[in-house]
Amino acid sequence: MDIFQLIGFIGMVFVVVAYFLLQTEKKKITSWTYQVLNLIGAILLLISLFVHFNLGSFVIEIFWIIITILGMYKNLKGDRK
Repeated sequence: MDIFQLIGFIGMVFVVVAYFLLQTEKKKITSWTYQVLNLIGAILLLISLFVHFNLGSFVIEIFWIIITILGMYKNLKGDRK
């Protein structure tokens, strides 16, 4: 396992932990913990894909990052009301 595979593995752990917390109702979809875990996980996976490229995985991570950032923006905007 090289460093980029390790980075991708850590990213996968972040995403899976975020999803687990959501499904076990430990965190809500609007919680910053859930969203930050999702964002960091997707970024780490994307970093690993720059070396071990896979088009399908690359595209889904780009969308995952965009959607997570949109959710964070929506929550931040809602927090200000």
